[in-house]
Amino acid sequence: MSALMIQGTTSDAGKSTVVAGLCRMLARRGVSVAPFKPQNMALNSAVTEDGGEIGRSTALQALAAGVAPHSDMNPVLLKPESDRGAQVILRGRVHGHMDALDYHAYKREAMASVLAAWEALSSRYDVIIAEGAGSPAEINLRTNDIANMGFAEAVDCPVLLVGDIDRGGVFAQLVGTLELLSASERARTRGFIINRFRGDIGLLEPGLEWLAERTGKPVLGTLPYLQGLLLDAEDSIGLEGRGEGEPALRVVVPALPRISNHNDFDPLRLHPEVELTFVGPNQAPPRADLIILPGSKSTRADLDWLRAQGWETAIRQHLRYGGRLLGICGGFQMLGQAIHDPAGLDGRPGTTSGLGLLEFETRMVAGKQLRNVTGRLRPEDVTITGYEIHHGVSEGPALAHPLCELDGRPDGAVSADGQVMGTYLHGLFDGAEACAALLGRCGLAGVAAAVDYTAHRQDELDRLADTLEAHLDTDRLWQLIG
Repeated sequence: MSALMIQGTTSDAGKSTVVAGLCRMLARRGVSVAPFKPQNMALNSAVTEDGGEIGRSTALQALAAGVAPHSDMNPVLLKPESDRGAQVILRGRVHGHMDALDYHAYKREAMASVLAAWEALSSRYDVIIAEGAGSPAEINLRTNDIANMGFAEAVDCPVLLVGDIDRGGVFAQLVGTLELLSASERARTRGFIINRFRGDIGLLEPGLEWLAERTGKPVLGTLPYLQGLLLDAEDSIGLEGRGEGEPALRVVVPALPRISNHNDFDPLRLHPEVELTFVGPNQAPPRADLIILPGSKSTRADLDWLRAQGWETAIRQHLRYGGRLLGICGGFQMLGQAIHDPAGLDGRPGTTSGLGLLEFETRMVAGKQLRNVTGRLRPEDVTITGYEIHHGVSEGPALAHPLCELDGRPDGAVSADGQVMGTYLHGLFDGAEACAALLGRCGLAGVAAAVDYTAHRQDELDRLADTLEAHLDTDRLWQLIG
C-alpha cells in the first residue's frame, strides 16, 4: 500500500478538492485508490455501505475513486451541537457527546480507532490519499494530534501542503506553516500546491522560485481558480443565490446555526430557473415561492432560533399568501406539534412546541437511523433516492398522507391543501425527475428541466481531475506516491 497526505495552511485551502481530484486521476489509471480523513468536524455527512456515517466530503472523494464510501474512510467525525460540544462518531457509530476539553483529552484513545481504520483500509486498496483537517500549525491542538502531522508521523506518510492564493499571503501561509512544524514534520513535507490562482502565471513564477529556494521544497503545481466549481461542501455555505435575471421560482432557506447536510440544495443552485437564497441571522426573509426548513444537528435549539428571528410569523404569512413550505429531516420535525428529547440526544433534555403545521409529534430515541434509500414520490410516481440520518421517530395522523415511499414504507407528510410538505429524506433534489416534480408542485411546471445533479457530480470530478493533470507535476507526484 502506498499513501500520500494532503494538508492545508488553513481551513478551506482546497484540501478536499485536491484529494478528490487525485482520487479521480488515479482511478482513471486503473489504480485501486481510496480516500481517508482521520478526523473531520462537519455537519454534512453521508451514509456508508456498512451502515455508518462519515463526512460528506469524504463520501464525495470515494465517488471520485469509484468505490463505495465506508466508515473506515473517516474514523472520527465530530458533529458540533454547540460552540463547546459535539457528538463524537467513531468508525461510523455514535460514541457519545463531549465538550471540547474532554475530547482534547480523549484524542489519545481516538487515535486507536484511527489507526485501526487505516490498517483495515490499507488491506483493501493499493493507494490511499489522506486529508488533513484545518492546519497542522494549530499550536493549541498539536498535543495528541490525530488530524494532521500526528497521524502522518504515526503511519510514516509523506505530506503535500496546499495554500490558497486567492486569500492573499500564500507565501506567508506556506513558509509560516513550515516554521511552526518540528524538524521531522518539515522533512515529511515534500512540497507545495498553490490553489485558486487567477492571472498570468509569469507574474507568479519569481515567487515560486523564491519559495523553492527558501524552503528547499518544490512547488508541484499551481492550480487555477475553477469558476463555478460546485461539489459537496464539507461545511461552509454561501448566502447568495445562483440565478441571473428574473427567476421563475424563488427558494429561501434559513441558515440555521446548526444547519446540516445543506448540500441538499446544491441542485437548486444549479437550476437555471431557480433563485436560491440562504438567509442568515438578523436578515428579513425575502419574498419566496418556496421556503425550505433544512436539516439540523440541534433541532429544538434551531427552532428556538427561528422563532427569535421572526421566522414563525414570516412562515405563516407566506402560507396565507399561497406559498409552499418544505421541511427536510430536522426541518420536517419542526413542522409538527412537538419535539420531545427526554435524554438530550439532540441537545439539552426537554420538549419544544413545534410550528403546528402538520399533526404529528417527534420523539428523539437512542440509535441513530442511518440508511441509503430509494423509493417513489407520490402521487407523481417518480423515482426518488437519498439517505436518512436522524434520531427522531415521528408519529401522528399527518403521516397517513406521506410525501413518498422509501423502501416500501411511507415517509413524511403533506397537508390537505398541499402547501406544507415534509420528509426525512436527504438528497431528494439530486435526481432530475424528482427535482422537477417537487418544483412543479411549487409552480415551476412547464419550464426548463432540472439539473441531473448525479451526473453533474461526475462531470465536475472529471473537470477537477483534468485540471490537476494539466497543472501538477505528475511525474514527481507519482514518484512521491510510489
